Order: sequence, then C-alpha cells, then structure tokens
Amino acid sequence: MRYVGMQTQIQRNNQLSLLLLLLFPLIILATVWVFLALVDLAGVSYYDELGKPVHELNVQVVNDYFLGALPWIIGGVLLWFAIAFFTNTAMIRQATGARPLSRKENPRVYNIVENLCMTCNMDMPKINIVDDPQLNAFASGIDKNSYTVTVTTGLLDLLTDEELAGVLGHELTHIRNHDTRLLITSIIFVGIVSTVMGLVVRILYNMFLFGGSSRRSDSKSGGNGAGIIVVIAIGAVCCAVAYFFTLITRFAISRRREYMADAGGAELCGNPLALASALRKISGNPGLDKVGREDVAQLFIIHPDEMSTGLLGFMDSLFSTHPDTEHRIEILEQF
Repeated sequence: MRYVGMQTQIQRNNQLSLLLLLLFPLIILATVWVFLALVDLAGVSYYDELGKPVHELNVQVVNDYFLGALPWIIGGVLLWFAIAFFTNTAMIRQATGARPLSRKENPRVYNIVENLCMTCNMDMPKINIVDDPQLNAFASGIDKNSYTVTVTTGLLDLLTDEELAGVLGHELTHIRNHDTRLLITSIIFVGIVSTVMGLVVRILYNMFLFGGSSRRSDSKSGGNGAGIIVVIAIGAVCCAVAYFFTLITRFAISRRREYMADAGGAELCGNPLALASALRKISGNPGLDKVGREDVAQLFIIHPDEMSTGLLGFMDSLFSTHPDTEHRIEILEQF
C-alpha cells in the first residue's frame, strides 16, 4: 500500500486552518451587528397616522455602535484565542484524563514510536496514557513542543505489537499531515461560540424564571416584554451561528484525512492488515466515551458510540469527521 499526497494534504490542511482563522472573526462580527440591529429594532419606534407603533431599523446608529464596539470585540476574540491556543494541551489532558507515560512505565510503546519516527524521519512526540480499559487513541498538538500521542490502557493490553504499531503510525501521520493543528484550531473556535451561546441561553432562562413578577408589576410599560423578545432573538441568532459554524468546521475537516492517516499508518508499520485488525478491535469496544465533548472526540481514531445518541447524535453522525469504520477496514484489507 503506497501512501502518496502527503505534501498536498499538509498544504490543504494549512489552507483550511487559514480559512477558519479568517472565517470565524467574520461570523462573530456579523453576529454582533445583527445583535445591535435587533436591539435597535426593539427599542426605536414611532407612531403612524393610525396611532400604531412602527419599528424601523436605523442603520447609521447600528453602524456607529458597531464601530465603537469593534476594537473590544477583536481584542476579546484575539485574547481568548491566544489563551486557548497556548493552553490546548492542558485542556485536552483535563478533558480526557490523560497523563504522561514514562519510558520506564512502558518501554514497549516508546520502542514502537521511536522505530516509527525513525522510519519517517520525524521528531519523537510526547506520549500520554488514559487509564481506561476500553480502546482508543488520538494525536494532538500544534507544534513540535506540544505534539502528543495518547493511548488508553485497554489499547496497550489488547493489541499486539503489529496492531499497536499500525495505530501509532496512524496517529503519527495525523501529526505529519498537520491534521492536529487544524483540529485544535476548530476546537478553539467552536468553544468560543459555544460559550457565548451558553451565556445567552442562561440569560434567557433567568429572564423567564425571574422576570415574571416584574412583568406583572410593570405590565403597562411593556419594557420587559420587549427585552425578552430581544433576548429570544439573540439566543436564536447565537444558536444559528453556533450550528452553522459547527457545520462549516465539520465540512472543512474532510473525512479524507482519516483515510490518509490509515494509509500512512499502514505504510509506516508495513502491515495494512495489522491496522485493519486493530480498527476492528477498537470499534468493538471504543473508549473515552466519558469525555462527552464532540469537539475533542474529533481527535479519536474511532468515535465512541456512546456519544452518538438521540437527535444530536444523529446530526453529529451525519456531519461526522470520521468515515465508517467498516469501510476503512475494507480498504486496508484490499492491500
């Protein structure tokens, strides 16, 4: 099985990372402008000849407020992104419960990784382990100082050396192709949108929960009613933006990267059937389902089934970044 197109894949992922970096601020700015427009529509009105209130958007006022808020928005996003970008390693370790694995604790893994790295002439990444009897693995990091391969204890216990080499080769290929950099970028962006959406939903909840008495005592003014309408509109816009951005991210991160990583892993270990066997074992008992975060699950070699339940699970599977495992195995077994 010949692995080709690595430089093309690296270039493509770098371009997608740049696209996400450019697209996300535009989505944030557009959302802020819509928010200001909704506030203007709810707060500014006049009466027509029949005495009915008419709401009209004052674009000039909205633009003035938008330009005034622009430096704060850009500064806040840049600060958030910088903090998340440089703390992503700690974030992923906390989410997955990973810890560093020393050579003394498991020389077998270090020997396999070192041999694979020498084969492809790449630097040795860090190795982490998750105390989970189920099976899974993933690669993470944005540069040589943070590149990490993480495995579960169940993976080390149940896979043979050849199967483990195939899995580790798969993860090393993700690092070589800069897949991890692209995924980390998407995780940070989705995290920002999700946090903003969560704050808006909380505000909406508090308005309905604690605003009832105020509305009854001030029913004539109708001010709180207009405020609730604005909050509902903000919540709807934020949810739409978050969902839209998630779809864009899922589409941008092509499923083809998993096929490329399978090909690279098979080439590195020299045994496509060993990687196919490893994928079959992992798919039968995939671990890390307790993580509960779809953004982090994008890193896993196989998506845990337990994280795909209900309507949201259906939508996640529809736009999943992972191709069907059986199809991946079939391709590997052809060689």
